[in-house]
Amino acid sequence: MPALNVEFSERELADLRQIAKERGTSMKALVREAAAADIARHRALQEGAETFRGFFAAHAAEFAAAFPDDEPAVRSAPAPASAPAPTSTSAPAAASAPASASASADGEAA
Repeated sequence: MPALNVEFSERELADLRQIAKERGTSMKALVREAAAADIARHRALQEGAETFRGFFAAHAAEFAAAFPDDEPAVRSAPAPASAPAPTSTSAPAAASAPASASASADGEAA
């Protein structure tokens, strides 16, 4: 069976020893159980997200009708090359939009 060496701080190691002792199990079993639980949680979150995406895609028209203000703006065709470009006195959209980063609950980029 494949194995993995994991480094812990002195404090983490002491905590693991204490928890394993309280539960009447080995440190190896405790760490393996924690990893298995996190893997199961990660898989469940992935499956739930996929189910949600499928449901949303299947009912996209219903959502659009129910929440029209939340629909993205429809882009119009670009102006002909001979037409002057519209001018704007406001700040560029990129500068005024808040920065965001997507990450799942487990820290992986979405």
